[in-house]
Amino acid sequence: MASSPQIQSGFRFVARQPVLDVNEQVFGYELLFRDSLRNHFPGLDGNQAAQATLDSSLLMGLDTLCGGRFAFLNFTRDVLLQDFASLFPAERVVIEVLENVPADRDVIGACRKLQERGYMVALDDFVDGDARHPLLEVATFVKVDLRATSIKACSEIIQELGQHHRMLAEKVETREEFKSAKAIGFRYFQGYFFCKPEIVSTNDIPAHKANYLRMLQAVHEPELDLRKIENLIKCEVSLCYRLLRYLNSAAFAFRTEIRSIRHALTMLGTLEIRRWVQLVAALGASQGRSAETVFTALVRARFCELLTNKIPNGGSDLFLMGLFSLMDSILQMPMASIMEKISIDRAIKQVILGDHSHLRTIYRLMLAQESGEWPAVIGLCKLLHLSTDECSDAYWKALQWAREITANV
Repeated sequence: MASSPQIQSGFRFVARQPVLDVNEQVFGYELLFRDSLRNHFPGLDGNQAAQATLDSSLLMGLDTLCGGRFAFLNFTRDVLLQDFASLFPAERVVIEVLENVPADRDVIGACRKLQERGYMVALDDFVDGDARHPLLEVATFVKVDLRATSIKACSEIIQELGQHHRMLAEKVETREEFKSAKAIGFRYFQGYFFCKPEIVSTNDIPAHKANYLRMLQAVHEPELDLRKIENLIKCEVSLCYRLLRYLNSAAFAFRTEIRSIRHALTMLGTLEIRRWVQLVAALGASQGRSAETVFTALVRARFCELLTNKIPNGGSDLFLMGLFSLMDSILQMPMASIMEKISIDRAIKQVILGDHSHLRTIYRLMLAQESGEWPAVIGLCKLLHLSTDECSDAYWKALQWAREITANV
């Protein structure tokens, strides 16, 4: 695996909020840094700031954080006027003008220059009668906060601006909100609605989902039955391909080429068999859904695993906790039904179902780090006697791992 880029202090706290299109495919990510560019570069001129940014490997970090998609970056007035945008490639970045930035002559001029150089501009938290109205002539995206604006007001804004701007709904937290926002004309969506399951009542579990559940059950038995696992994998042609591709990748240092499912299973140890089946079952079950759901689950799983030896966990498999935290959305089944069908660690089951568990603090840290709730991250790290650098480093490495693993399966 590739080594982790060395990130200077100030860029270590970072979270991502996905921006999805109408088909729930990822268009980009808004990146939330604990420290702004202004705070990170006190007393430095533009050239020094550029060098510091390049040295911090932020541009290389965009690959890990965004996977080739657009990065939405927040810009204050000072940062706009100091032309920090030039530190980033125009084809990779959307300049997001915050709601408190005045639309004065200098700001309009800076945004117009960015537009001429190929950057896209987004107006954050736009409202009816917004004082930044003069910036609409240079804006590509208009972002509207669903928590601060009624559906009726959103509809009126879209009627006014939707023909010439890409309308983006922010803080879309439920699938119902996603459907409502989509119906009135929003075409881009930001929030964690894609992590919420859309469960349709049915008497029977679809055959392919039942097969994934059977695989998950098989690898949680005390003794692995390799023949049973082999037969289950063979029922899913795509999983056979995933397994062979995965094991022949650079992630493993096998000197001989893997020739068959049985050969692959015998080459793996018990832990790796369990881990791999969990991985491919999650990937396979999510087909037709947003790939970001599984990616998020993998980041959570690896993040928790990297903290295993640093925090008290009672011997629980924290990788499993992170992975299963989104299994209801992946399988589109109630979490309680999934937990009934799989024998996993009691503490993990309790925390996932929202019951009391000694893993609750770790679980909350996972969610806070993911969403960029920095005060909560700092407080939870203190409770776990974990340094914030260790926490953010684990998250960064988890993002890298998830990018590599999804490229190889």
